[in-house]
Amino acid sequence: MPEATNRRAYEQVVREKKHLDTPPVWLMRQAGRYLPEYNAIRANHSFLEVCHTPDLAAEVTLQPIRRFGFDASILFSDILVPLQPMGAELTFGKGHGPRIANTIRTAADLEQMKDIEPREALSEVLETVTILRRELPETVSLIGFAGAPFTLATYWIEGGKPDPFANVKRMQYAEPDAFRSLLDRLADMVSDYLIAQVEAGADAVQLFDTWAGILPDREFRQMILPSLQRILSRLREEDIPCTYFVRGSGHLVRSLGETGSDVVSLDWRTPLDEARDILPEGKVIQGNLDPTILLSGDESVIRRETRRVLNEAGDAPHIFNLGHGILPQTPIEAVEILLDEIRGGAR
Repeated sequence: MPEATNRRAYEQVVREKKHLDTPPVWLMRQAGRYLPEYNAIRANHSFLEVCHTPDLAAEVTLQPIRRFGFDASILFSDILVPLQPMGAELTFGKGHGPRIANTIRTAADLEQMKDIEPREALSEVLETVTILRRELPETVSLIGFAGAPFTLATYWIEGGKPDPFANVKRMQYAEPDAFRSLLDRLADMVSDYLIAQVEAGADAVQLFDTWAGILPDREFRQMILPSLQRILSRLREEDIPCTYFVRGSGHLVRSLGETGSDVVSLDWRTPLDEARDILPEGKVIQGNLDPTILLSGDESVIRRETRRVLNEAGDAPHIFNLGHGILPQTPIEAVEILLDEIRGGAR
């Protein structure tokens, strides 16, 4: 397995806000369907079965580390897993993704929602974290994660993939008190869950707010920034570094800098040099190669676009990542070229 670029390079950046000449690198969804070893496991186990079986989840998490030597490993699970013990009737199916049978769309619907203690209700996930910290190389940081309250709420309100967000927006405007209550209860769960992951062995955490980019900046500030700050203030009290990611967030960059996260993760539509001019000085940025670049199969294109991202990051503290998850059809060789370019193999 390749050596990590630096001893815990990821933590040097997120904790100490260091600029490293060779930035630490990991990829969102780096454990998953583009790896043949992952598909071999999934041939015999459902997605949720892997998530709920610590030995399987740990093995899947370790696979990309063994193959590529990323500087950080991210726990294999799903952002919706915590909603199950909270009362969501969650299923995953071939071709349609997650579905939740019992939606929450009114104040009365909130009565079906249970408050949980993650250390008890999500003990299988925490056991996976413990196994990983024991099995990972000392040079590799372990990232825990959770979905942010707004994104979790969108799935529960819509009963699955939220697009076009009709029920979410209706509840936001027609029942604002119930909507805020839903976000606050989810925020409390997420805070406890992330802290529990660090107690179990994670070195840092990432908060995924995939769908927050649908909101204009005004609504982002009014409706969901308070629940984010509720989480991030608790993480700061526990000295837990946190990355915050929103897809399609170019219009929200200034607000992202006010959430209190240590790292702002940007998707491929936002140039890093433009974001650096807006974010607070010294803010760590993560990203942001377009995942489809890796599908080209053209080494010169992959190297050129990788260098572009590195150049845009400049001398800011930077974690190299994709602008969203790696796609299932990505060739293994493309990832190898990407890593070689980041780590200077072609220079």
